[in-house]
Amino acid sequence: MNARAAILARLADSVPADIKAQADALLAAPERPAVDPTQLEAEFLARLTLPSVNASHDSIASLADLPAAIARYLKAQNEALTLCCPPDPRLDACDWSAFTLHDSAAPDEAATLAIARRGIAETGSLIFETSPTAPMLPNFLTLHHIVLLAAQDIAAHLEDAPLPGPQSRAHYWITGVSGTTDIEGTYVRGAHGPRFLHVILLRD
Repeated sequence: MNARAAILARLADSVPADIKAQADALLAAPERPAVDPTQLEAEFLARLTLPSVNASHDSIASLADLPAAIARYLKAQNEALTLCCPPDPRLDACDWSAFTLHDSAAPDEAATLAIARRGIAETGSLIFETSPTAPMLPNFLTLHHIVLLAAQDIAAHLEDAPLPGPQSRAHYWITGVSGTTDIEGTYVRGAHGPRFLHVILLRD
């Protein structure tokens, strides 16, 4: 045994047995956060509010309630009722008469709406896909990223994320708002994307 191996062996022997057992278990099978499969909505929403995710949320009973929920959020943020809205035919039935809508976002756009394909309760993550009715760029340009997620589309763990049916050209995941400590070690929110994430849960 060389000197380095001898030192490592002595260090291993000095670790308390319970800590060593936990470390060995993690190395053998990485720990997966516990998620109650009967409480996926509550588990997901709890993780949304963690400081590491830093998102807000609301809920609606039907798609018809979506414009009112968005208006409520934007008014609370002192924003005008102007929205970059994807050309998704599912949204056509909503009453958008109180809004100024468009489907392309400028760099200084205040708010955009997107529809998530899946939510992950383990992490509070959202999964999106790209398509002609789901452009990706607006979701990274605006100040407020407003996301519609159906409660039935919440999965427990990351490995439950695969989406059924035909696959789009690309998928992307979002877990909370953008942040960086690149500038003098100070945490800055929204440096590389939206500063606010607001999830509206559809319970229909």
